[in-house]
Amino acid sequence: MTFAKWMAGGAGRTLRVLAGLVLIAVGLYVQGVWGLVIGVIGVAPVLAGIFNFCLIAPLLGAPFSGRQHPA
Repeated sequence: MTFAKWMAGGAGRTLRVLAGLVLIAVGLYVQGVWGLVIGVIGVAPVLAGIFNFCLIAPLLGAPFSGRQHPA
């Protein structure tokens, strides 16, 4: 649960955005079908960081939205 709590905080959100941007950059570098796949996958963490939701939080027993996470 502490990992999900950390991901809902500012550092976790920043990490998700940066990881997504790295994936998008790698996708642009690779090009072709695999580059497109990697780039599209990179959009998910960027959106997750911007809109403060965590895709794996429900698997950890935490709420999907960071705003719903107990303090």
